[in-house]
Amino acid sequence: MKWLDVVALGELLIDFTESGLSSQGNPLMEANPGGAPCNVLAMLTKLGKKTAFIGKVGRDMFGTQLRTTLTEIGINTQGLVTDDTIHTTLAFVHTATDGDRDFSFYRNPGADMMLTAEEVPEQLIRQAKIFHFGTLSMTHESVRGATLKALRCARENGLLISFDPNLRPPLWDSLKEAKTQIKLGLSWCDILKISDNEVQFLTGLEDYDQAAKKILQGHSNIRILFLTLGKDGSRAYYQGMRVHKDGYRVNTVDTCGAGDTFCGCALWYLLEHDWTTLDENRLRELLSFANAAAALVTTRKGAIRSMPDLQEIQELTSVR
Repeated sequence: MKWLDVVALGELLIDFTESGLSSQGNPLMEANPGGAPCNVLAMLTKLGKKTAFIGKVGRDMFGTQLRTTLTEIGINTQGLVTDDTIHTTLAFVHTATDGDRDFSFYRNPGADMMLTAEEVPEQLIRQAKIFHFGTLSMTHESVRGATLKALRCARENGLLISFDPNLRPPLWDSLKEAKTQIKLGLSWCDILKISDNEVQFLTGLEDYDQAAKKILQGHSNIRILFLTLGKDGSRAYYQGMRVHKDGYRVNTVDTCGAGDTFCGCALWYLLEHDWTTLDENRLRELLSFANAAAALVTTRKGAIRSMPDLQEIQELTSVR
């Protein structure tokens, strides 16, 4: 009997987000715990699922903050390693008036990219139903080896594999290499969550439906594809069906973690239902639920500590 619902591997970092000005007129920055895979786990944990994280932080104040945060919100940290020499990865986030973001990363190197294959706890992966990952754990050779080891373990032990490219161009030596590693991720996953700009980057197609079709035709292993469209909602492609659901209009202050919140809710729904027999009504329900949660998290700063609870999500979905 598996005791974990979802285990994720990847980056755990501090997102410094703007928080007004000091009395001297200098920008104030708030140190928000973040990192896409852990954002996904935070949403799943908020909805009552058992989760665990595999990654690395530095032996510094930020690494301590991140480990404490995960413990407090209920994410298992058996797979969280501390690096004695490399500092915790940092990201400075500039948020535009419409909520869109621009990132500056301090990761050359950062602790998250120092995870090695030997440090991957296979016993933890074996205890889960779903393994989730992204491409920030594929930007450098060492952590890529750790990711591939985890993927092989997940496949050998019958886990569903979930993948979110989470493209961050500044972290790649070249966009050509980014595309190569995203395609590698596509070859492993059963569940794909991808954003509008990522699907266009990957396929070179402007039409989202054509782009999704191209990905699915080239990767028969992908059982379900979720496409997020920002404020315009999301789509699901599953067994020949294409379902679209509009987004919710809210007072957006920070879009950090919106896609990860969507992903966490989508995985929660698939765990709650027989996902091999979903029909269009179920897919609409899934998209509506995930869209609502993603909208709610944009009304707050940060991600990991800002996830909405089930009641909040249900209240927003009941508005329609």
